[in-house]
Amino acid sequence: MSTGDMRGVVRLLTAVERTREQERMFTIVRERCEKTDARLREQGVHLDVSVSRALEELVEGTPPSRELCPAYSYAFREVVAPHFSDTTDLGVWQRPSWFYALDSELARHGVPSEVLPAAFLFSGPPLRLPHPGDSMPQIGVLPAQRAVVLAEAYERVLDRLDREFTETAGRFAELMRFEAQEWATARRLGRNDDTIFFWFS
Repeated sequence: MSTGDMRGVVRLLTAVERTREQERMFTIVRERCEKTDARLREQGVHLDVSVSRALEELVEGTPPSRELCPAYSYAFREVVAPHFSDTTDLGVWQRPSWFYALDSELARHGVPSEVLPAAFLFSGPPLRLPHPGDSMPQIGVLPAQRAVVLAEAYERVLDRLDREFTETAGRFAELMRFEAQEWATARRLGRNDDTIFFWFS
């Protein structure tokens, strides 16, 4: 999980003529994609399209080489990374589908649908990418201004949740309470860190 200004990400991907700063950032992103390609090869993961090629296609705005390929999700993540804060590790989850059970438990106690976990953990990126073709990787985004709504909603029902869900819901409430404070501070400083970004792989 990380936080930042998604406008910078979209502008880099859609710029007709990149500024000097965007060129510097694009060099960083390209190097990150090359490292991701190398890491995936070392892990024995072979993609139909390399992450580096997926980045080029996203920037050029050309039709994707594949409609089902995780390379584009990996490339998007590498564009996000240098624009956003350091990541916060949410832990290891063997079954992401478990979050839908958490959704049901929270909804049963009146938590609004827009801040249920599946609504932001698996919402996808803010622009269209080819489907990864598998359950992983998954991208999610949450508007930072909703962090306080999420924290308050989870805190209200925490003591009524089934024990299986208490720790995770409490962790989200704690993190979102912190992110709400960070968002308020960023606004006072004139920054627009408007998006909380989630990545599952």
